[in-house]
This record gives sequence, C-alpha cells and structure tokens, in this order.
Amino acid sequence: MRERRTMLRGRRAAAFGAAALALALSLTACSSDGGSERPAGGSGGSAAAASADPSPTPTPTVDPATYRHALSGALGPLDSALRAVDRAGEGGALNKALDTASARADAAADALQTTRTPDDATAGNSQLASALRALGQDLKSARGDGGRCATSPRVELGTAQSPKSVQEAGRSLTALGYDAGLRLPRTEQAKHRRLANGTLVRDGSRGGLGRLTIRNGTGTDAVVTLTRGSRTAFSVYVRQGSNATIRSVNSGAYTVYFTTGEDWNSAKSSFTRGCSFEKFDDKANFRTVRVTGGTQYTVLTFTLNKVIGGNATTSRVSPGEFPS
Repeated sequence: MRERRTMLRGRRAAAFGAAALALALSLTACSSDGGSERPAGGSGGSAAAASADPSPTPTPTVDPATYRHALSGALGPLDSALRAVDRAGEGGALNKALDTASARADAAADALQTTRTPDDATAGNSQLASALRALGQDLKSARGDGGRCATSPRVELGTAQSPKSVQEAGRSLTALGYDAGLRLPRTEQAKHRRLANGTLVRDGSRGGLGRLTIRNGTGTDAVVTLTRGSRTAFSVYVRQGSNATIRSVNSGAYTVYFTTGEDWNSAKSSFTRGCSFEKFDDKANFRTVRVTGGTQYTVLTFTLNKVIGGNATTSRVSPGEFPS
C-alpha cells in the first residue's frame, strides 16, 4: 500500500421671496392736560404694505446634453478596448487586450467620478463608476499565466460579478436617456471534461508481465504517469473513487507521478482547475524472472489517498517538472 501526504440628488433649492409686509401704524400722542388726542406726525393715520421682491431664479441643473457628451467621452475608449478583448485569441494577445481594457476601465471610472450630472442621473452615474472600477480589477485578474493548470480568462470573467454590475448600471442610465451601453467581451462557462476511467492518456511500448493497480480515493480525478529516465512509459486516467489496472508493464525502475484536479484539457495534458502535481518518493520496481515451474512477475498497488498502514511518501513537483 502506498500513502500520499496530501492535499453601493442634488436638491433644487427653491428660493421663495417672502413678502415683507411693513405696517405703518398710527402713533398717537396724549397731551398732559387731558386734551384731545391727535395723531402724531399728521392729521390722519395710514397703513402701507411694502411690495415683495421677485423670487430668485433656482440654480440651473446640469444640461443633459452636456452630460451625454461627457459620458460618451468616458466610455468610448473603454468600449473599443472591450471589443478588442472579444476578438483576441487565447494566450499573449488576450492578456495584452485584457491589460489595455483594465486600464481604460479605471480611466472611465475616474472620469465619471468627477463629472457633474443631471439630478436624475446622479445615482446611476455613481453606480456605473463603481462597477467600472471593479471591472478593471477583474479584467486584470482574469489574465492567464500560460501554465498547464490555467483556467481560461473567459471562464474567469464568466464567474466575475463586475460585468453584470456594469450592465445593470448602464441599463439604468440608458432608460433615463443617457446612453451608457458597453459591449462586454464574451465569456465561457467552466467546463467539466473527463475521460473514462482507465483511459490510457499515453501508452508506450508494453510487453512485460508486470501489473499496476491505482486506487484513487481522493475527491478529484487523477492521471498517473510512469517514466523511465526522461521517457514516459504510460499515463492512465483514474476517476475519483475508482481503481484502474495496467497490465503488461515491462521490467524496470519507474518514477510514479500523479496529478489531480478538475476539467481535463487533453491539449495541455492537464486539469484546468484545482491542480496538484506530485510524485512518489520511491521508485516502482517491476521484474519478470523465470523460475522453476513458471515465471514470477511484479504486481504493485498504489493508493493516491492516505491509508492506514501506507508505506509511501510523496513530494510536490512543479507543473513544468510533471511529464507530458
């Protein structure tokens, strides 16, 4: 038995002129000798009302046409960059397009945050700026590293929330008459490609009598590869919770590698998500010898998960070290 040591309004201020009503009240003076009273300052009293000043004109809001122009100027370069992402092929060209689009998303967010908006567009403008900031980060994070265990940038973008937020904010502003449409790049759903259990991914010359059984008690599928020196003898696909047996193994000392993960990409001979790459520290030795009355040959069993009483240790290896 072998053991693995795993794995988020401006208010229009209305100024109302308050008419100040000035009342001129008659003032009377009373003589000290008890004579008749007479109005002070004239023969008769009067009341006069002062006319009110006209109300001031409210501060004008931002002209919608001006805002539309600013919005178009902020989003135009980004829209072009996103279209370039949509057209780019996988690899370096796509990574370069993602970098450019990320920088332009940040620039568009900066521009919108300093743009004066009509009252009805204030909330939508703020929402769009925030969504564009998040989009810039997600575009940068989606870049592929070119490694064997690498999820496609289009799959990464397909799981991000920012493209949906940008669409929602854009629709809100467009419904108010401010065109904020952007053509977001196409995305892909995560794949779940698997081979049948026991499929030989690679098969070299086999003509011996040795037999190898692989038990995969891990939570993911695995591919086990045996090499002699720098040459790959064979690779076998073992689904999670399954066993696979390879017969006719030639005599010799083999290094046993295994990789586990999800979504097998046959073109890269690698899983695309949750990858690990390991090897058993001890070699697998197969021998076929003639003995009296017959032939003796080696039968080995490797268990990829931890088992009680297991007698093998494993070590991590880099993706580049793992045999193709």
